[in-house]
Amino acid sequence: MSEPFDPPGEPWVRVSPRLATVRRIGLLVVWVPLGVLLAVLLWLVHAWLGALAALVALLGLAWVWAVVGRTVRSWGYAERAEDLLVTRGVLRRQLVVVPYGRMQFVDVTAGPLDRRFGLATVQLHTAAAATDASIPGLVPAEAARLRDRLAARGEATAAGL
Repeated sequence: MSEPFDPPGEPWVRVSPRLATVRRIGLLVVWVPLGVLLAVLLWLVHAWLGALAALVALLGLAWVWAVVGRTVRSWGYAERAEDLLVTRGVLRRQLVVVPYGRMQFVDVTAGPLDRRFGLATVQLHTAAAATDASIPGLVPAEAARLRDRLAARGEATAAGL
């Protein structure tokens, strides 16, 4: 193993780049109205405060816009014989290992924007409430295949208990 975040012998399956578009639209829908509202309120107090708030909001939006693309490119998963690996993150990298025998059920979800862009999210649930193993940005056919495969592997592994 060359790095602690590399799966031994398994390539990462990356999520769809369309997820970046979905995340950016969500960012625009939430943050632009809030930034405009804050800038207008500060403009009413002092004009230079409103201009400063607008400038900071634009710079922050540009930075987050760029980070979203890198974050989406970092998201991936790998299926191994006994467990599923999920990795993500640019600044703070994370690797989650979910043993198939620990899985209780698998959800597939898709919000309105996800459906518009042909994406779905697979969420794995284990007995540990703190486990956050989700894989967003999958095309629906891949999400269904992964759901069925994980459920079958979970049943086969748990059958031996």
